[in-house]
Amino acid sequence: MKFIHIADLHLDSKCETLNAIEGLPQKRRLEQRQALRKIIDKIKEKQIELLIIAGDLYEQNYIRRSSIDYINSLFEEIPNTQIIITPGNHDPYIKNSFYATYNWTTNVHIFNQDVEKIDFNGVHIYGMAFTDFYCLKSKIEEIKLEEPEDINILVAHGTLDAAKDHYNHRDYNPIKKSTLEQIGFDYVALGHVHKPSYKDEPNQKICYSGSLLSLGFDEPGKHGYIEGEITKDNLQLEFISADPRQFEEIEIDITDLHSNEEIIEKIETLNLNDTNLYKITLTGKRFFTIDIAQIRKLRGSSNIVKIKDQTKIGTDITAIAQEQSVRGIFIKNMLEKIDKEGLDENYIEKAIEIGLEVLE
Repeated sequence: MKFIHIADLHLDSKCETLNAIEGLPQKRRLEQRQALRKIIDKIKEKQIELLIIAGDLYEQNYIRRSSIDYINSLFEEIPNTQIIITPGNHDPYIKNSFYATYNWTTNVHIFNQDVEKIDFNGVHIYGMAFTDFYCLKSKIEEIKLEEPEDINILVAHGTLDAAKDHYNHRDYNPIKKSTLEQIGFDYVALGHVHKPSYKDEPNQKICYSGSLLSLGFDEPGKHGYIEGEITKDNLQLEFISADPRQFEEIEIDITDLHSNEEIIEKIETLNLNDTNLYKITLTGKRFFTIDIAQIRKLRGSSNIVKIKDQTKIGTDITAIAQEQSVRGIFIKNMLEKIDKEGLDENYIEKAIEIGLEVLE
């Protein structure tokens, strides 16, 4: 059986990360639709029998009826393809959700609260849904295969080995990898983790397709979906990139720079392409006041979404604090505020920097 496994499209997401560039959030939402359209076209072209959507197809809090109509119209174009959806934590199966209230095309099956098994072309597909925005424990680990000699697939949205996951998402359907392996699924199609995982170990059967499109700078690298073909004795997987953009972070050490204009000139020398989206992080030691607002206003590249200042003040403020001078008294008082009032060190550093400029 040929299948496509996608997850975490988050249709109608607000895309707040992109608000710095006018019109970019709307463009990104359009790219989400276009990515789904291309998958439908691929299904038609290659006669894919099964489309798996492992949760977070849309954003429950922002999804529009028109977007659901669009999704369903795409599904109607592939009537011979079985579509399996397991709702996730961003699109849970709740009473007012479109999963519960919308009249979906007949080739769509949406898992609900209890673990369920459906049969399609000799393949048994298990799954269950989030029925709230959190899921502390599901019954997935209690599944016993009814026909272990056949092909058995699990579709789930959750966190594999949550205790080891650096995001610590134990509130989002924690699942033990060892338990899934003991149950004996021939393929496990997972959603929730936005980084793809499909060839991290030999003969991997438990896979995250990752988010179809990246949603921000915490999701670097390629994003897309898994295209596969499965028999009882063989599993072939291929990752297909679907995202026309990548989010990249670039660090600039400004230690040897002397003005905001030089920072802008340095940014202009970067080899940026016209497609990807960039976050510029300023590092090193600064010997002048950095004006992020000015840099943003004067930067030439239109696809720089964020500029973040992580520099440290270059002046030896500890030494100045020992001076018997107005500067020394000022810095000594500011440092005491850090210790006594627990103020943010970076914030105080900026205040010290401005104060020193005034006292020059």
